[in-house]
Amino acid sequence: MNVQEQLKKHSSDTGSAQVQIGLLTDDITRLTIHVGINKKDSSSRRGLLKKVATRKRFLKYLKRTDVQEYKKVLTVLGLKK
Repeated sequence: MNVQEQLKKHSSDTGSAQVQIGLLTDDITRLTIHVGINKKDSSSRRGLLKKVATRKRFLKYLKRTDVQEYKKVLTVLGLKK
């Protein structure tokens, strides 16, 4: 089962904070591998840092509004906090 499928509130959910955190986590994982291989690719590194900051803001919002969903997202994605 896809990680985003586990985080969706309903079948057509694409905009909730949980789903966006999942999508950003996938992008961050992919970009981390790319930046590790291509050390001089500064624009990808900048994009990676922007995605990390965006995910951090979403996590902060989720923690402030719904602590149970926040904990669920952390366990499903395997993030440490």
